[in-house]
Amino acid sequence: MGRLIGIARREEKRAPMEALDSADISTDTGVAGDSRGKPGDRQVTLLSARDWQAACNELGQQVAWTTRRSNLFIDDMDLPKAAGHIISIGDVRLETTVEIGPCFRMDEQVEGLRNALQPEWRGGVGCEVLEGGKVSIGDTVELIE
Repeated sequence: MGRLIGIARREEKRAPMEALDSADISTDTGVAGDSRGKPGDRQVTLLSARDWQAACNELGQQVAWTTRRSNLFIDDMDLPKAAGHIISIGDVRLETTVEIGPCFRMDEQVEGLRNALQPEWRGGVGCEVLEGGKVSIGDTVELIE
C-alpha cells in the first residue's frame, strides 16, 4: 500500500506543471485540466518516489518530481512494471497500460535525466481511467490486481 504525495497537470503541451492539492479524475478527461487526459494508454501517468529518487541519485542531484511531467507521484509503493494491473486511489480505479519512456524533454530540463530514467520503468507508468473520482494528497494507493 502506498500514499499519494503529489498531483500535477499542465494545461497545454510544453506548459509548466501545476502542482495541486486535489484533483478530479474522469474517464473522459483524466486529471481535470490536463492536456493529455483524453482516453487512451497515457490518460493518467504515475511516477514512483522510489524510482524518482533512484534517478536523482544517479544524477547526483535532487530534482523536483514535476520535472518528469507526470500526473501522480506515489510513495511507499513500487508501481507495477507491466500492463493490466489495477490501482485504486480512493474511488478512482486506474489500469496500467504502458511504460512511460523518457523523451528528449528530460535532458532539456536536466542534462542526463533521460538516461537516469531509462532502467526498469523509472520513467513511470501510463494508465487508463476505469472509474473516476476525486484524489487528494495523502490518499492511500493500493494495487488491486
